[in-house]
Amino acid sequence: MKNFNARSYLYISGCGILLILALVLVYAFTPVSKADDVCYIYIDEDDTQDSVLSKIRPFGHTAGMTGLSMLVRHSNYDANIRTGRYAIHPGEGALAVFRHIKNGQQSSFSLTIPESRTMEHLAGVLSRKLMLDSATIAQALQSQETCQKYGYDTCTIPALFVPNTYDIYWNISIDALLERMQKEHDRFWRGDREQKAAQMGLTPQEICTLASIIDEETANNQEKPMIAGMYLNRLKSGMPLQADPTIKFALKQFALRRIYNKLLSTDSPYNTYRNEGLPPGPIKIASIQGIDAVLNHVEHDYLYMCAKEDFSGTHNFAHTYQEHLKNAARYTKALNEKGIK
Repeated sequence: MKNFNARSYLYISGCGILLILALVLVYAFTPVSKADDVCYIYIDEDDTQDSVLSKIRPFGHTAGMTGLSMLVRHSNYDANIRTGRYAIHPGEGALAVFRHIKNGQQSSFSLTIPESRTMEHLAGVLSRKLMLDSATIAQALQSQETCQKYGYDTCTIPALFVPNTYDIYWNISIDALLERMQKEHDRFWRGDREQKAAQMGLTPQEICTLASIIDEETANNQEKPMIAGMYLNRLKSGMPLQADPTIKFALKQFALRRIYNKLLSTDSPYNTYRNEGLPPGPIKIASIQGIDAVLNHVEHDYLYMCAKEDFSGTHNFAHTYQEHLKNAARYTKALNEKGIK
């Protein structure tokens, strides 16, 4: 009888263990997400195992969340939480999701660098897309030491960025981000662009500086090579660029519609009415179209331009100052008639 009872106890215990294992396996392979599409969670440095589960729960399946919770709580996950952007696919079981977040197998995403007018604006935009906060990004871009690591200073650093879309990880560090931008910059310039800049006697930074001014002069990409040719003529002749966008940048008043004479005396190294040559650096992150417009500029002998009075966004070009004054008078008259100040 005793042997029978012992065997019965072992049998029942074994069945119990098998049942528990079966339940664990069921929960482990039950899909976590009840959504029809891929869902993403963002795990940062402040997260705990409870907050990670809370981020998944809104779209989580009850049984799948039970399995994931068991795996998270009965491991050392809380001791080594890996930051990142993680994809949770429909039908993906708790065990697979757990392995991804535990091992840091995050998903990359497409980051677009915008044509920002200031580095503060760029920092704000990037902080909304990356784990980095805006203060960290802005501090790096305003640090002379950091900029010099990549061959720039705080004025020329906008030339580091090529406004394109890049595959990147959400939790990238500021150093890794700048290193990546340097590699993309070098890849962009290597070859034909670098050779054309050298033939013009300008560095890529100088090309970007001129391109940034042209971008602010017009959104018409077809006209940009023509404007580039005019500014290059001024540079060659020793004539000041006299570019209105540099006044706006110096004043940090980008919404100005008219540049009055009193503003032309603004005390700033970016004032191209008072200072000859290029300003200290780009007045925005230059567009690819702007850069290529400078490198492939139209050869002509125009020295002046003025916005057309039809407000088409294009310009009237002139060889002489007298011609230019006539163009400017027509544009001023059109501004006055519309009451634009």
